[in-house]
Amino acid sequence: MEPDAHDDLARDVYGLLGVPVDAIDFPALLDGMGAAAGMGSPFLISTPNVNFLVKSQESSDFRETLLLSDLCLVDGMPLIWIAKMLGIPIHERVAGSDLFERLKRANEPERRLRVFLLGGAEDLVARVGAKLNAEKCGLQCVGVLNPGFGTIDEMSTPEIINTINASEADLLAVFFGAEKAQAWLIRNHWHLRAPIRAQFGATINFEAGTVRRAPPLLRSTGFEWLWRIKEEPYLWRRYWNDGLTLLRLFVTCVLPMSLRAKGPEKATLSVEASEDDLSVRISLMGAAVAAHADGAVAHFRTALKARKPVVIDLSQAQMIDARFFGVFLMVRKNLARRGLSLRFTGVSSSTRRTFRLNRFEFLLSHEV
Repeated sequence: MEPDAHDDLARDVYGLLGVPVDAIDFPALLDGMGAAAGMGSPFLISTPNVNFLVKSQESSDFRETLLLSDLCLVDGMPLIWIAKMLGIPIHERVAGSDLFERLKRANEPERRLRVFLLGGAEDLVARVGAKLNAEKCGLQCVGVLNPGFGTIDEMSTPEIINTINASEADLLAVFFGAEKAQAWLIRNHWHLRAPIRAQFGATINFEAGTVRRAPPLLRSTGFEWLWRIKEEPYLWRRYWNDGLTLLRLFVTCVLPMSLRAKGPEKATLSVEASEDDLSVRISLMGAAVAAHADGAVAHFRTALKARKPVVIDLSQAQMIDARFFGVFLMVRKNLARRGLSLRFTGVSSSTRRTFRLNRFEFLLSHEV
């Protein structure tokens, strides 16, 4: 797999119930998208909501699409509430539909993005594309395609990829269902030329006017799902199943974590690195918490330059918080890109429980 130009270790990313989430607001997001468009290298944006979270618990393949993303935006008030309970500094919902609207409202010529619309039902993408160009907004539609309802392979033919690439779009907006969209984007990651790509889900219906979006008050209070069921009754089963899974995670993971005693405020962290012919070992001694993340990241950057597997020794780690799980995920992503592994050693029973409660026990599959 090819390397890219994005610095994952510079992301302010946290681990939330098994998935990465970035602490980012809309202005920083728009700046980042502009920079990504200028660089031209692949930049995959994912928008985890409750449905994404549930699917990530059920499918390791789906979870991997989030772990491989270059930015994960929290789209869903329940996730915001859980983040606050766990001390994760994510305070603003960054929904795909809101992002699309913000991009439309951008009126700076240098920020106008060329967008290709892929998916949707019937002629929705054609209608929305024509509407965007008629409005002369911050998005210029340079191509549309509805490939129908085939398999991932059937929707990844050279003809489809060439049509998208020929548009020279800056942004590829995909309107498949979440699971299919994420799988399709990963499947074609290195074949697509549009630097920014993301799954925008139901946004196409809102933009076309076939489905009305919930009023801002319902969206901000977490009751958008009620409106969605009113507009699209068939969604009730998905929301019911997702709600039950979220409740189970809340009771078995979130509550125990929120009630756990915190360590001393001035707890320190020492980091030691060593290298042999086979791997680089990073030993974390003390509190692996957000206050010490930047210092640890410097050691991980150096370790990654060795282009060897990395082993993290946790035998003397007293605490691990969501910020450090985010660091672990970014190290893992960088290593996986090079075909290398991240492994852990010295995992005590209490540390193993921390991994389990945070839903990151899959990281221990390569435990030494």
